Amino acid sequence: MEVGINFWIGFVVFVAIMLSLDLFVFHKKNTVVKVKEALLWSLFWIGLAVAFNLVVYFWLGKVKALEFLTGYLIEESLSVDNLFVFILIFGFFKIDAKYQHKILFWGIIGAIVMRAVFIFAGVAIIEKFAWVMYIFGAFLVYTGIHMLFEKEKDDYNPNKNPLIRGFKKIFPVTDDMSRPHFFIRKDKILYATPFFIALLVIEASDLIFAVDSIPAVLSVSKDPFIVYTSNIFAILGLRSLYFALNGIMGYFQFLKYALSGILTFIGFKMCINELAAELGYSFHISNVTSLAVIVSLLTFSILLSVVVKKNAERKIAKQ
Repeated sequence: MEVGINFWIGFVVFVAIMLSLDLFVFHKKNTVVKVKEALLWSLFWIGLAVAFNLVVYFWLGKVKALEFLTGYLIEESLSVDNLFVFILIFGFFKIDAKYQHKILFWGIIGAIVMRAVFIFAGVAIIEKFAWVMYIFGAFLVYTGIHMLFEKEKDDYNPNKNPLIRGFKKIFPVTDDMSRPHFFIRKDKILYATPFFIALLVIEASDLIFAVDSIPAVLSVSKDPFIVYTSNIFAILGLRSLYFALNGIMGYFQFLKYALSGILTFIGFKMCINELAAELGYSFHISNVTSLAVIVSLLTFSILLSVVVKKNAERKIAKQ
């Protein structure tokens, strides 16, 4: 069944309403989001995604519902890795916790627009050039293996980002953080503040992140509606997930290895499925298999993190 323009418009309006309620009703004041509150909001956004998945199931069928769920889990799990970068960004620019929600909100607005461009471009390219699937697959395998051996950066410096250096050359920037605004005026000159620079870095990091996540979700479905909605629902819960993660980071210390395995598996899946289709073989790695692999890797990494953290806490308590 084709998704009509009215449903696309309805979905966009729904997202706009939810974002407006989030910023102008529930978080209209600059306050620190507590871990418990963030966890409850995370459950709310996940619940919305599950409810939408049921709508897809009864409206578009079992196959599309499975594609949405798998795509959502891929996007949500890969998003967690990006949130660690957000923590580093806010720490570098010394952004007070009570202002972080506002910056993340506008960052997500930009992400929603960028994802639309990436997804529709990706689907159009794949439909015209099927061999691009091999490039996407190989790139995901490379990214997964690179992530496995990548060392943690202790000297993270967003100011080295070419986008930020280029922006500072064409637009005056101030270190004044007395007012939580993206731009302030001094002596009739408009300056960008560290709040805006932090937003720019977040948008740049999400752009890089989308290069990994969009091909990964396209391995599950080439339906623009399924790919876009699964992405958007994952993005909508990013802010709450960020504040929740910030308080329970110790339970995700092995997540990197799970994400590495997920990206590598998805990359191989894209290449193998495309090759089998070209050669006329019936062999096909299904989305059910993908879902099982993703859930297994994520669950194992979190359980292992919990066990290691608890053991470390017991050793400290005995000392």
